[in-house]
Amino acid sequence: MKPFLTGLSVLAASTAAAQTAPVATTYIHAGTLLDRPGKPPRGPTTIVVRDGKVAELRDGFVAAAPGARLVDLRGAFVMPGMVDMHVHLWGIGGDPLRARLAALNRDRFDDQMTAVANARTTLAAGFTSVRDLGGDPRGIRALRDAIDAGTVEGPTITNAGEMISVTGGHGDAGNGLGEEFAEAVHAHEINLCDGPDDCRRAVRAQVSLGARVIKFAATGGVLSNVSGGLGRAMTPEEMRAIVDAAHALGRKVAAHSHAAEGTKAALEAGVDSIEHGTFLDDDTIALFKARGAWLVPTEIAPVAALAQARGGALPPATIAKAEAAATAMAANHRRAYAAGVKVAFGTDTGVSKHGDNAGEFALMVENGLTPTQAIVAATVGAAELLGRDDIGTLAPGKTADIIAVTGSPLQDVSRLRHVDFVMHRGTIAKATPNDG
Repeated sequence: MKPFLTGLSVLAASTAAAQTAPVATTYIHAGTLLDRPGKPPRGPTTIVVRDGKVAELRDGFVAAAPGARLVDLRGAFVMPGMVDMHVHLWGIGGDPLRARLAALNRDRFDDQMTAVANARTTLAAGFTSVRDLGGDPRGIRALRDAIDAGTVEGPTITNAGEMISVTGGHGDAGNGLGEEFAEAVHAHEINLCDGPDDCRRAVRAQVSLGARVIKFAATGGVLSNVSGGLGRAMTPEEMRAIVDAAHALGRKVAAHSHAAEGTKAALEAGVDSIEHGTFLDDDTIALFKARGAWLVPTEIAPVAALAQARGGALPPATIAKAEAAATAMAANHRRAYAAGVKVAFGTDTGVSKHGDNAGEFALMVENGLTPTQAIVAATVGAAELLGRDDIGTLAPGKTADIIAVTGSPLQDVSRLRHVDFVMHRGTIAKATPNDG
């Protein structure tokens, strides 16, 4: 196939020009434009971008105004930038054995540099916004602000800081450590709480460190050494205290949850989203719909964790949990999708490899969503859960977060694994000709 980016007039031949500074006006000639995911795509369209925003959508290929940049995507499928609602940019992701071996030789400054690289990789994969649900609170806040300032390449970040957890729960980093190490870790774990009042304190502590969303561990997790396995870890009263404190401070709440008992209690407490939602029953699915809560499926995570566990990269005790989670998740998500539970795209990347986020789409489709529904989950749905009205669709006044692929992902959703063009807030972040 002939490269479709050959008309990108402002880019030099060298790859060093892949990141370009924004100019006042850019004209994008889109061969096919999915401006409103969930609706039929448009034919040939010119997107006019001014000062980082979509200014106009005009039918056909309109000649660029004098002095404007012209981007030729006439052979491409163009759509809004994708949103991943569950990532972990901090530290080494998708390579747990390497992380374990390197732990004694790394500190937070090393992890900060890795986070910068992970952010760049994520943006190049076509994800122009993410919700980071667990990392060093100060480090992720600094990365978020550097991206917003334009000094670092990466997606727009909505950050949670550290996951709130009961002592001994999924978010307790001291689990399984020797005495002196556990004591050193616990001395700094302000994210741990026991009892409603203490959990309110933990929420406020994360907000004070810059958290724009709150995450808590309603249940145990696949990758943690928790005696309760994947079962409920927090009391309903603790969950309600977290949700009420977060909502009072204008923060939405995401609950890590596997067991149905934990998911039900979190939904009754008023959470905005359930992350994973591995074990579901009919009552819990009905509660999702009654409360208007979102499911963030992260279907790629147990698949990746199981492969890592079987390959010796994770403790042997993880295998049984990973197997149970991977098997149950597929069946229960099929039921949730069929029932019409609201779905927002999320991967738990950091368990899987950064940059492979779009591998989630194939699993979502395999488990019952259409390609259109999966794309809506990563655009319109994710934007709604974030509470952002400037992304998710392309229309005048929207942020110019735009990607392009070869061929239609509405026919083959796996095409989203190979994004050829990325514009983030009006700045071209990736422009690599695709020879097919």
